[in-house]
Amino acid sequence: HHAYSIMAAKVAMQKFSFPFSCAARLSLQDEVTQKGCVQAKALDLHNLQENPVLTEPSSVAVIGALVHDENQAQESPKPPPGVDMAVAQVPVCAEASQSAVLSRQSVFEKLTVESEDQRPAAKRQLSSESAARTITVVKKSAVRTEAEEQRHLKPKAHLGQKVSPCPVAAGKRRRRKDLFTNSEVFHRVDSHVIRAGAELKEKCVYDVKTIVKSITQGARNELERLRAIWVWLCHNIEYDVSGYLGHSEKLSSPEEMIAAGRGVCCGYSNLCTEMCREVGIECQEVPGHSKGIGYRQGQSLKNVKSDHLWNAVLMGGQWFLLDACWGAGRVDMEHESFVKRFDDFYFLTDPEEFIDSHFPDEEKWQLLDMPITLEEFERRVFKTSAFFTMGLRLIHPQHSHIVTDDGEANVSLGFSRPATFTYEITQHQDLLHCGASEQKESSNSSNGLLTVSHRSMKLQLLPPASGVYDVKVFARPETATTPLIWVCSFRVECPTPRAMEEIPDNPFLSWGLQPVAGSLGVAGSIQGSEVAEVKEGVFELALKTSRPLMVLCELVHPELEAAVAKRCLATQIQKDVLTCHVLCPMRGFYRLSVFVRDYEKTEIKFQNAANFLLHCKGKVVSLDELFPPNLGSACGPGTRTSEAGLSKFSHTTALVNTQQGKCNITFHNQQDLELHTVLSREENKTAAIPLTRHLFCTYTDSKVTVSVSLPDPGVYRLALYARLTPGGDFNPMCDFVLRNSCDQPGPPFPCVYSAWRKGYVLFEPRVGLLEPLSWVRFRVRIPGAQRVSVVGETRTDLKLNKSRVWEGEVFSGNGLQQLKLAASSGESSDMAVLMTFDINQLEREV
Repeated sequence: HHAYSIMAAKVAMQKFSFPFSCAARLSLQDEVTQKGCVQAKALDLHNLQENPVLTEPSSVAVIGALVHDENQAQESPKPPPGVDMAVAQVPVCAEASQSAVLSRQSVFEKLTVESEDQRPAAKRQLSSESAARTITVVKKSAVRTEAEEQRHLKPKAHLGQKVSPCPVAAGKRRRRKDLFTNSEVFHRVDSHVIRAGAELKEKCVYDVKTIVKSITQGARNELERLRAIWVWLCHNIEYDVSGYLGHSEKLSSPEEMIAAGRGVCCGYSNLCTEMCREVGIECQEVPGHSKGIGYRQGQSLKNVKSDHLWNAVLMGGQWFLLDACWGAGRVDMEHESFVKRFDDFYFLTDPEEFIDSHFPDEEKWQLLDMPITLEEFERRVFKTSAFFTMGLRLIHPQHSHIVTDDGEANVSLGFSRPATFTYEITQHQDLLHCGASEQKESSNSSNGLLTVSHRSMKLQLLPPASGVYDVKVFARPETATTPLIWVCSFRVECPTPRAMEEIPDNPFLSWGLQPVAGSLGVAGSIQGSEVAEVKEGVFELALKTSRPLMVLCELVHPELEAAVAKRCLATQIQKDVLTCHVLCPMRGFYRLSVFVRDYEKTEIKFQNAANFLLHCKGKVVSLDELFPPNLGSACGPGTRTSEAGLSKFSHTTALVNTQQGKCNITFHNQQDLELHTVLSREENKTAAIPLTRHLFCTYTDSKVTVSVSLPDPGVYRLALYARLTPGGDFNPMCDFVLRNSCDQPGPPFPCVYSAWRKGYVLFEPRVGLLEPLSWVRFRVRIPGAQRVSVVGETRTDLKLNKSRVWEGEVFSGNGLQQLKLAASSGESSDMAVLMTFDINQLEREV
């Protein structure tokens, strides 16, 4: 008798998730109330110490629990008729001694297999048809007294009988996650059910009892038995679309449904109830409204007969909700077909989430502490199962119908795990599930701005015309490569649209830094995801980087040609910052997209890191002020120049402005690389003197001076190249953009020949075009020269002064011959030409 009591107590411990704690050693009385049932009024904790399931300490009230004898349950699948899971509370001593404190063991032997979230189950779907039957459920009865509970066990309620869903167990309501961490814990059960289901179908077994016995074989507890039934329903019964549409007769009997493998919602709920009865799980059918197929957005459900049935099951003294019809898949109304898709979300869904799509006829079956009204249900934002499985939360608005304010409506969602979002805005349709897509590969909507920050998504909607619109939001976990899935819907009413310029498409889903930017090496930006107002037609974007990156930028405006857009961008690539200079030649909105890859990894593709929406409404840049064509991706000094040992640049930015028409750019060439410079501009002007003559380079020790004298106002490209390996090609190092605002033409430099070497310096004259019939002072340093002369119509030898500079006065002549600067070095007496100077022609008298 005592052993029997201990066993019963152990069963009680395993079957209920009520924690036990007590300081006193309680005596055990048991009262056999019915065959196979034991009423454990209290537990002798002393004798339970060795129970292996009692591990972690937690101190709470002792609750005596009525349990089934598990052995009995194993023998026959049907439990004694009518077990009311009533639980009586036993008063306990408050100061529980630590030694006697025992652990919680879940009713359901909570299986703690941690794994990634379940796959994002897609949209909540279907239901809606005339429910075949309704059931009545009484209002919450007054809490029964202990004496009443002890008195006798009433028979189990069958369909149509009154059952109270009021939680009988004291304390906080258990949630789905308290029963199981995630669906991976059911892997063994699910696999067995799917396999057994297929075998039974092959053998044409349609008997409920036989099927239940087969699929629940090996199930270790009540939760696993329920799971087996639910998974079998979802995988073996398809929604009967033609029956729902009236094209064929609805199947009513369970055997007919199982044989045909299809049924409408009342078929699922009816079969679920019957199968649960076979394993002794108390299960109720719950009629009500759902936001499934046939649901019309914004319609009033008042005085409308409810059209759906789902189930409530009693587990451990608490009611839970489930819907096998929605768990099996969804209806494609466009093709009038059923799309099989197992959706785990509708298995023991938490009431707070279930209420967004299922509204029971009787308030009590909401299972909420604060039930909602039918009007509130109608106004609620429709959320698919993916909304919850992805851990999203609604920030704004709280209701699905939004009226624009100054032509604008705003939606905001929060997320706990990084996610990618997009949206779709279309003309309003009555049906919520109208066959439109539930998945999206990318965005194509330009009537709004979607921005994603660290923990939230903001969508600013700007409908193009007055009217009513449907807005669907799609999302997916950031790391997923699958299409984005429908997560929620809104209805936007726009009385008067805002007069708007067209917003360019953003195929990269959101504005601002992309959620993956950090992993790509982009650490941050001062420019947020909001619209950037462009001043004077010029914008500069700086992105901080956590490692050296390469960058490419793209600028898009609805009316801007791609070739012109390329001339609106100049990028500077430095080790810890990427800078993009943008010019706006038109008013309106621009999309500036930034693509990056690791600097070293030339083999990997560029990935989108950020997209900024720029708005230019004032002054614009004229077309002849755009950047010069053929700019390289590296403008200004940066990663590439420093790697080549070029340093200490006098100009550290890519853009150089000059008001005098000339400038000197200096830097150090530590590795003594062979350098080459090129000056170019837009090819629309044919100059008398080539642009190469407007560039002059001087090398002294490691210092390089590039002197520029510009012939006209305008924009020029100064390109710097270096030969990194002896005999190799010249590699681009960086480009400078020179902007000249001086109207006076800058004179050319002398024409330089290859004999002009490193260390040679020209002091005077610094121009390559001399006046005729005039004396010109020459000063030049040529280390190691024996003789330096200027040869024209006559020859003039220069003298070496104390400062090691060759100097002298030279007559330019009448302009019929160039002046040549020549020198002879060391051994040879031959003179090598270093450079030539042109003489302006004399104006001939008529």
